Amino acid sequence: MNKLKEKFKINIKTIIQRIIFLFIGAAIAAFSLECFLIPNKIVDGGIIGISMMTAYKTNFPLGLIIVVFNLPFILMALKKLGKQFVFYTFIATIFLAVATVFVPEVLNHRALHNPFLACVFGGVILGIGVGTILRNHGSTDGTEMVAVTFSKKTPFSVGEIIMFFNLFIFFAAGIVYKSWESALYSVLTYYITYKVIDIVLEGLNESKSIFIISDEAEKVGKAIMSAMDTSVTYIDAEGGYSGRKKRIIYCVISRLEITKIKSLTKDIDPTAFIAIENVHEVEGIRIKKKHF
Repeated sequence: MNKLKEKFKINIKTIIQRIIFLFIGAAIAAFSLECFLIPNKIVDGGIIGISMMTAYKTNFPLGLIIVVFNLPFILMALKKLGKQFVFYTFIATIFLAVATVFVPEVLNHRALHNPFLACVFGGVILGIGVGTILRNHGSTDGTEMVAVTFSKKTPFSVGEIIMFFNLFIFFAAGIVYKSWESALYSVLTYYITYKVIDIVLEGLNESKSIFIISDEAEKVGKAIMSAMDTSVTYIDAEGGYSGRKKRIIYCVISRLEITKIKSLTKDIDPTAFIAIENVHEVEGIRIKKKHF
């Protein structure tokens, strides 16, 4: 019973924490839209971009249009992505809609009227806001939900469908605003935004996974554990040509540790095979060398 209560408390704490960060992310995104992008006729990709152009042409409140346009996609995601994702996405969408109303009032309608600076700083700030929302299991854009559905019925991947969808939006921006500069600035803003989203989701201290195939696997593994603040995992394998049994060393390190681990390995086995990959997210307990 006590374990059940403790688990319930943890779940409630997690939900409240995520909702708070969804609010913060939505406020940051709304700040970018209202103070940088909209005054300079620059649009974001996806549903938000369509909402921005619709609000420009109809004079309806942007927040209301974002909710109306996203609602069908949120309901579509219910079966495919689960109730939890839909709940957080709905909350984030409402927060963004409300924030687009109050942010201009709080800032007394102050805006930056410089397309280039708005493109750069608006993209960075929007990326921070959207990245914060995504990091807390929410979303404010139904584009990916549509792409997932269409990718199963067409030969195109999710990424290709999103790219086509956004190219259409940026082309439409040039027509709606009667300026191809707006379309080009929108493309650049979109690129900046998604680069910043990657940083928010992955962190500046990007992790790397490293595989080392060596005939001196135990020596290399012990050297890594002795010299670096990390542990290793040994994976049994077999050579494709030779048929010999081999051991693969696997570990996750920071980007700054790559040179050191390569040097340690080559000092012991100059013929060792090393493969390095990006790791987008790391969870769990990292065993330190002091435990050995």
